[in-house]
Amino acid sequence: MSGEGYVERSDDALRDAYEEPKSLAEYVDRLFEEPRIGSHSTKYLLEAVESYGTRTVIEEGEEKERYRFFDDPANDGEHAILGNTDVLNEFVDTVRSIASGRGKDEKIVWVDGPTATGKSEFKRCLVNGLREYSKTEEGRRYTVEWNVSSVYGWGDDEEKNWYESPAQAHPLTVFPKDVRDEIVAEVNRRSDDHIDIRVEGELDPFSREAYDYLEQRYRRKGTRDLFSAVTDEKHLRVKNYVVDMGKGVGVLHSEDSGPPKQRLVGTWMEGMLQKLDSRGRKNPQAFSYDGVLSQGNSLLTIVEDASQHADLLQRLLNVVDEGAVKLDKGIRMDLDTLLVVISNPDLEAQLDSKSELGEEDPLKALKRRLEKHSFRYLTNHSLEVELLRREITNDTRVWETESYDEVEERVSAPLRLEVGDSLRDVHEREIAPHAIEATAMYDVVTRLDGTDLPPGLDLVDKAILYDRGYIQRGDERFEKDDFDFNDDSNDGRNGIPVTYPRDIIADLLNEGTERAHPELNVENVIMPSDVLDAMVERFDEEPMFSANECDEYAERVRGVREYVLEKQERDVLDAMTLDVRVDDETVEEYVEHVYAWAEGEKIETPRGEVEPDPLKMKVFEVEHLGRFGDGDYVDNQPSPEVEAFRRDKIVTAMNVRAWQERDEGFAGEFDARDIPVMQNVLSTYDWDDVRRMYEDFEPSQWEEPPSGTETERLKQKTVDNLVDEFDYSPASAELTTRRVVGRVVRRWG
Repeated sequence: MSGEGYVERSDDALRDAYEEPKSLAEYVDRLFEEPRIGSHSTKYLLEAVESYGTRTVIEEGEEKERYRFFDDPANDGEHAILGNTDVLNEFVDTVRSIASGRGKDEKIVWVDGPTATGKSEFKRCLVNGLREYSKTEEGRRYTVEWNVSSVYGWGDDEEKNWYESPAQAHPLTVFPKDVRDEIVAEVNRRSDDHIDIRVEGELDPFSREAYDYLEQRYRRKGTRDLFSAVTDEKHLRVKNYVVDMGKGVGVLHSEDSGPPKQRLVGTWMEGMLQKLDSRGRKNPQAFSYDGVLSQGNSLLTIVEDASQHADLLQRLLNVVDEGAVKLDKGIRMDLDTLLVVISNPDLEAQLDSKSELGEEDPLKALKRRLEKHSFRYLTNHSLEVELLRREITNDTRVWETESYDEVEERVSAPLRLEVGDSLRDVHEREIAPHAIEATAMYDVVTRLDGTDLPPGLDLVDKAILYDRGYIQRGDERFEKDDFDFNDDSNDGRNGIPVTYPRDIIADLLNEGTERAHPELNVENVIMPSDVLDAMVERFDEEPMFSANECDEYAERVRGVREYVLEKQERDVLDAMTLDVRVDDETVEEYVEHVYAWAEGEKIETPRGEVEPDPLKMKVFEVEHLGRFGDGDYVDNQPSPEVEAFRRDKIVTAMNVRAWQERDEGFAGEFDARDIPVMQNVLSTYDWDDVRRMYEDFEPSQWEEPPSGTETERLKQKTVDNLVDEFDYSPASAELTTRRVVGRVVRRWG
């Protein structure tokens, strides 16, 4: 696209976001047709969140509905909040409760959590989502503007002297209260929304001053229709605005300073005071309105890093109680805003500093007003992988997958990045398959509470349960609900933040390794063990961890090392045996024969009906499943153990599947590999299978196998398959197979 094309696209974007100003009467007519354009702050926020819809996710082993709004869809996921879906849903429920007037109106929403848990993304999601929603036709947000030239005679340029309400006053606040109430009642009568619109309070002081001045002027002239004269289009018009920080969203940052009143509402402008002062009083049009409450009026007020502004929190109590704040003596500004404070855990320590005083605790009233929503570190392994990859690559697209198999592919995938050195040479560095996966698993394992582990489970098992909802033990599948975890556990409250491994991986990318190979660039590969080793080695250098935490986290790495080594071993075994898998026809034939055997039925063939073949079943169970030996059969007839296996693992699985799909017109035909025992046996082979298939294989020769040997041929096939089918590079395949086969050498001994 040419430069001119981009300019035209920008013109279109702005044209779509703004519309021509309208008269007050035109706004009311539009409001009757589209009630949502008059929504009060919390109702508008709720509509913005719901406008993006929801999607289904699995978190902590459970299926949940998540609002897409928090995926930051308007910015391609740049500030998406990963995980914490329950917390986000609770926040939306709080907003809904306030919006509907069913309570919590006096609440200040408190978002709390340790560093790097998504609190900053939460703020950005709110700002981004509201901004983009306000650009849409259904999300239009309106306020009033006054032409000060026509009011006060400032200058000759009529168009230049339109001044927007500095606190985003709702257009209906221009009307007298009894008339406004009638309009609101009519709007709600026409609306099909279950939440009514509420418009309370008065015009902001800037607008009130203009209104009063005009009313007084026209009254002196004897004008009969005072309201029509004051709100004539030459004085007043309604305009839409794009919500942003400073306009509908007020954000008080940690570094903002100044007296409390200045931070909350703004300051007087001395020069304007001299120009506007009359009869010895302060004119509110000489006020800056750059405080957080002024900017956030009509929608949302956020106090970032609230512990830095603890002196303001108690001052906010009157704001939520009265819905107003004072600019000065006798000058009051009504507010319609949702108050949100964001903090690290240090604010809670401040709030509890006087708790021993009981009812005399001076902070008790404030704590009663705070509605707490606690963000925690991610305890979903795949989400932590997604977050790590975002941090390393800046690829902010949110993962939306159709199945967990697709998630697992992304979790184990490698990363290949171009990295420059001090000589400005650019090298491709590879973060090997399973390296990000191992790092994320370690992060999660350090965040899990180990006090509620059921017998037979370790922290890695718990992480897997939280991520996909079940674990597999041989032929048995256990759901998360089969285990009794403590709902009030400390999962996610502490642990390694994502920033720690992110920085370590960044260092490893730039440092390189000391590995060498005559033909392969193994020095440019970062293996899972490289990252795990570096994370443990650098604990002592990291001031965020206490000595006890360092010791505990170092101990927990053992299970993660075993987890990732098993993943690598599975890849190598699958690559070795890729060409000896059982075909689908053989599997289906076996299942068909077993089912007919169990039911005492015959099998339909092109040659007519035949009895189930005991030899075919035996061969499949011995050679392919590896579950039994020749001693488990007499003249091909199964022993009681084989019969029990067929009924429990094959026939029962088919009947369960038929029952599960009874409402979908299940007709008895399905993929035989869906049977659990088929998934967990046919898709995998073990080292005994390899030993049987490759009798001359010598694992001790793997690093440099002699030419012409079966070991050389097997190694070449394995490496080729890892590269072609599992997304390894030749270098990472070489390093991974060395590590895995080295373990086999020790095992075979």
